[in-house]
Amino acid sequence: MQARTMLPPDRPVHVFEAGAIRGSTRGNLGGPPDLGGLCAPGGIYPLGPDPLDLADLCAPGDIYQLARDARLRRLVLAGQGSTQTIASQSGIGQPGDRVSLVARHVLMGPEGDTLDVLMIRHEAGGALYALPLSPMVPRTEYALLESHEDPGEARLADLICVAFGTGTMIAVAGQGQQPIESLVPGQMILTRDNGPQPLRVVARARLRALGRFAPVVISAGTLGNVGNLVVSPHHRIFLYRRGSRQIGESPELLVQARHLVDNDHVWRREGGFVDYHALVFDRHEIIYAEGIPCESLMVTDTTLNLLPDELGTEIRARLPNLRHLQHSGTEAGRETLARIGREALFRRRDTD
Repeated sequence: MQARTMLPPDRPVHVFEAGAIRGSTRGNLGGPPDLGGLCAPGGIYPLGPDPLDLADLCAPGDIYQLARDARLRRLVLAGQGSTQTIASQSGIGQPGDRVSLVARHVLMGPEGDTLDVLMIRHEAGGALYALPLSPMVPRTEYALLESHEDPGEARLADLICVAFGTGTMIAVAGQGQQPIESLVPGQMILTRDNGPQPLRVVARARLRALGRFAPVVISAGTLGNVGNLVVSPHHRIFLYRRGSRQIGESPELLVQARHLVDNDHVWRREGGFVDYHALVFDRHEIIYAEGIPCESLMVTDTTLNLLPDELGTEIRARLPNLRHLQHSGTEAGRETLARIGREALFRRRDTD
């Protein structure tokens, strides 16, 4: 991808007022919370007086919930870095007002997944806003794991990256498999549900292979894949499980690669850099990578604003009005996989 010299586009994000995320009564009573109880059905506790706040005002172990009537507000940002300004058409503040990233909290949800929440301060009025970098469910308990005064590497375009590593073999309609780095827009790619479909965008980015961006390697044969499959941690693999092997209400299952890590068949590869390639179609498709079905990049306002800058800018420039509906497959979280055992997925005997 050629280097771009233009300024990044204005970025709309949706935030909650900080007071919408408050400590639950149990967390405020003192003593260590029963983290094991987070997954218990019906474990809802009244909201307490303490909102999610700056890092030095929050303590690990506190329990937080998003209020049932919490309302998202649209904040449009311009500029880059930890201090940015409000752009036009924002529902908060006035164009030119400064906003700052002032904290990052890491919460743990009911299924053991971590959720980053950035705290944004509107400098003109001092109001705090919370930006969850993954969906947050109202009246669900989240345990605070850690808080940071310096957001560090967390950016407003930091968390979600759904992409394949260089060398991934993609099924091309009528042409067998082809390395992902050689694909070009307009090629007809084989999809599971809609047959051959034209590829609209191949967005590429080189990122440090550290933390959230360290790729997941699914070793050859683990899920029926022909070769090692290298994907970003949030990339979802499509599994079809019917009859006695069905998991949940639907035979179609989507599993994030990071939830498959067992450090034996599937592991994180950290260090150096990774070249990621994201494929975009007119729909959110299931395509074939290394012979097994995986999702393409789902384009929504949320994912566009959470993508690394290189990927989001490329997609906005080529397809400014594209928005997707998610594929209908059921997503399995960490708790579900722990219950059924990852090995139940690894010992695959059927074909999709």
